[in-house]
Amino acid sequence: MIKRYLILLGLLLAAFAPLQNVNAETVPKVEGGYVTTEDIFGDIVFPTLDKKIKKEYGHNLSWQWERIVGISYNANHSYDVDLKIQVSSERNKPFEYVDDQVKLRISPSCDSEKLNQLKCNHGFKIEILDYKHLSQ
Repeated sequence: MIKRYLILLGLLLAAFAPLQNVNAETVPKVEGGYVTTEDIFGDIVFPTLDKKIKKEYGHNLSWQWERIVGISYNANHSYDVDLKIQVSSERNKPFEYVDDQVKLRISPSCDSEKLNQLKCNHGFKIEILDYKHLSQ
């Protein structure tokens, strides 16, 4: 008797439950792709740096990331990062790069309950603290 009720219940569920077919989208795999931590960091700060460099030199320029000079941690859960960059623009001789140093403050979001909310009360932001022209 119980078998009949279970079979009847199974048939009713199969009849009234909609059948769904979901196809997952495939993401193409990048062959030979290799990225470093600096590449990821560079992609995060690129828009902020690009705007500042365009203000300094104008729009006809190219610049490249050279290296991270130093990183320091602040008590409010932010990081000060010194970067060395090379810039080539119309003002320079063709194919001649000048060295500049940029100091950024990177403030990660304070959404975590594990952080001290009294000291850390900001959202994610990147700001430029200092911009120096090392080459004249």
